[in-house]
Order: sequence, then C-alpha cells, then structure tokens
Amino acid sequence: ESIHVPPTLISFALAPAKASKLITNVLKGGEKLYHIPVPKDENATPDFDALKAVYEEVYKNIENGNISFATVVENGGVGAAVIKSALGNSVGVNFTMNADELYSEGYGDLVVSIADTTKICSCVCMKEVGYVCGDAFVCDNACVAVEDAAKAYISPLESVFATTAPADGHAENCDYTSGAKYTNIATKTAKPKVFIPVFPGTNCELDTARKFILAGADVQTVVVRNRTAQDIEESVEEIVKAIKNANIVAFPGGFSGGDEPDGSGKFIATTFRNPYIAEQLEELLNNRDGLALGICNGFQALIKLGLVPYGHVTEMTADSPTLTFNNISRHVSTVVDVRVASTLSPWLSACKVGEVYKVPVSHGEGKIVAPIAALEEMKKNGQIATQYADLSGKPTMLSPFNPNGSTWAIEGITSPDGRVFGKMGHSERTGDNLYKNIEGDFDMKLFESGVKYFK
Repeated sequence: ESIHVPPTLISFALAPAKASKLITNVLKGGEKLYHIPVPKDENATPDFDALKAVYEEVYKNIENGNISFATVVENGGVGAAVIKSALGNSVGVNFTMNADELYSEGYGDLVVSIADTTKICSCVCMKEVGYVCGDAFVCDNACVAVEDAAKAYISPLESVFATTAPADGHAENCDYTSGAKYTNIATKTAKPKVFIPVFPGTNCELDTARKFILAGADVQTVVVRNRTAQDIEESVEEIVKAIKNANIVAFPGGFSGGDEPDGSGKFIATTFRNPYIAEQLEELLNNRDGLALGICNGFQALIKLGLVPYGHVTEMTADSPTLTFNNISRHVSTVVDVRVASTLSPWLSACKVGEVYKVPVSHGEGKIVAPIAALEEMKKNGQIATQYADLSGKPTMLSPFNPNGSTWAIEGITSPDGRVFGKMGHSERTGDNLYKNIEGDFDMKLFESGVKYFK
C-alpha cells in the first residue's frame, strides 16, 4: 500500500527551567481561569515586544506560585483547551465566557489559573473564563456531563486507536501475609555491589543505576558487545567476572535485540544461559545470598530464564508462565496503580500487603499468562507479589487499569524464596518533580530495600 505524506515541517522548541517550578496543564478542581490573548497590532499581527512582556509576567507569577496552571490555546479555541485540561481528572467547568468567545480562534493564547489577580502587571490583558467545579461543562445555560464529553472526544478514533481492550478471566485476590522467608543472611556489607548488564537495545540502565546509587550501592555496568566472535567471548568473560563480584544482578528495561526474534527478552536469556554465566548466577543466588531484579524487558528475561517463578536457570515448558502481547495489540505507556499482594520478597520489605503505588509502565509484551495450576502454586507460595489495581485498590482485569490484560492482574512475581523479583512497571522511572500532575505514592522503596537486605 502506498502512503503519501505531504511536505511537512515539524518544529520543537524547548527551554530549560527548574523542575521544581514547573506547573501542570491539568485541572484538579477549584481553579479560577483566565484567558490571556497574544497582543496584536492594528494589522492583527502579533506584537512580539508586548508578547515578550506578557510571557515575562506570566513566568514571574509561575515562579512565585500565583499561577498554578497554564495551557496553550490551539485548534478549537479557549473552550477546547480548557475541556482537554479538565477531562483527565474528570472535573467540570462553569464557563463565564459565552460560546462565541470560547470557540473563536486564538492560536498561541494562554489559559491560566490565578490565585491573586492584583499581582498581575497591567501589561497583561486578561479575561475571566470560568470556574473549575462539579462534574459538567456549563456554558450559556447548556450543560454537558464530563463523562459524555470524554466519550465524544475519544470515540471518533477509538476504532482505529483503541484506548481500552477487553480481558478474559477474573482478578484473583492473591494476598499473602506470611511475610519474608529469607531474612537471616551470612553475606553482610555496608555497600552492596550491583551488576547491570547493558544489551543492544537496553535503554533504562542509567535510571536503574541512579536508583541503586541513591540507595547506597556501588554499581558496575557491562556493555554486551556482539559484533564479532571475539566481542561475544570477551563480553561473556566480563559478565562472569562482574557476577562474581556482585551482590545483586539487575536486568534493566528496554528492547534488547530489538525484541527479536519474535519475542522480548530472548537475547538476554540466551546470553545468560551460557554455562559459565549461568553457573555464576546460580552460585550468587543459591550460595552467596544474592538478589536479582528484572524490570520490564529484564522481567521478560527472568521469565525466559526460569529464574521467576522457579528460582533457577531452567528450560521453559508448556506449563511455564510467560509474557505475551498486550490485549490492546500495541505498546502502552501510562501510569497505573499497583497493589502489593505479598511481602515474601526482600525487595518489598518496606511495603505492606494492600498498599497501592503509582507505577509508570511502558511495554508491548506485558501480559502474564500461565496454566491455572502454575497460578495456584505461585499464589500459595506468596510469589504473586504485585497486581494491577482499580481506583478502589482492588485487583482488576479492566482496561486501562490493567494495561495489558495480565492474568489475575499480575504485575510482578518472585522466585519461591523471594530473592528474585520480576515486574513490568518501571519503578526506576520515579523521583522528585516527576509526574507532577498525578497524585499518589510512587515510592515502593524497591531499591532501598534491596540494598538494606545486605546490611
């Protein structure tokens, strides 16, 4: 099929700023909104000197906290800009502007929320837009429920770019309250060593290393080279040496080997099945009190190696759990609620069963599937560590809360003793001044718990 793309210019403009001072374009409720138009001359051309003064005043009021929300007017005018900012949190707006003003063109204009308008310089021309309140959009005596507006906004392309997908089965309650099994270890160290293998396509090694360093660990990364036979031989030797010196092996996320051939994590699993590497990995985990962590692509590798759920490098069988393509048939990138179902693992020693955390996810193959017997065995042993949860904190199969349709809503599982933990959610992609428009607890203290285990 021929695809014809007209000549297109795409432009991006970025400006550095203090992350702590950045504000959101998402409405939360209670804001009073104002429209700030682009100043124009008698020819309806932007007056850039005046516009610069407006931007400087807006920036100053963002810095001092007087402006807590801002968004840019694009296609659809002020009304469309405000409604899109309100839909995410399902909040309504009572518009004081009339419909003609709301939907007139205003490319480049701003809509902001202002706590105290007396602090705004007179160089800024502004007009009240309305109040954020209730669960409907009200304008000129017309009223549309937020839920109906959301459906109207999403539905035109839902059949092409689906936002949800059906899922079979039920979300099992997998609570396990017996606690950790592996608590008395012989290997104690104030600064455990973490080994992170970096494969072609890995893209989360820096975030993962940073989290471990902040938690108090020493980190060694080894870039796995595969261009020549000598590269491969040298990489194997480096990996073996790194595992010998490590307390923790952490498999980061990414798309190792481009998720080829036909499935993610295979390149990592094939490499770590090398008998010299597998021997050292077994020695670390079973004789030296070591830990292993796999996130996203790393979790996929742990599954294919057999380290979860079996705790040993072993061949997969028809009864082995595996990860497959998301129900929605595409990559998903969002933030989900993840519920702790078991604290068997030392990686979750700072959590309590039933606690819910916000976790970023980004994957195309995150759906866990397994025979019912394997699921029941993992549940009995407390190996189902974390599950996708709905707004009430309960495990769910419903999309988009369960972003991939994972069986029993499983997000992460462990080895029988809990020392190997694999999960889909990117717990390394959290920190100060991230996801500022999303309320909730992002910190499971995963990395701190792994380090604390050795102290």
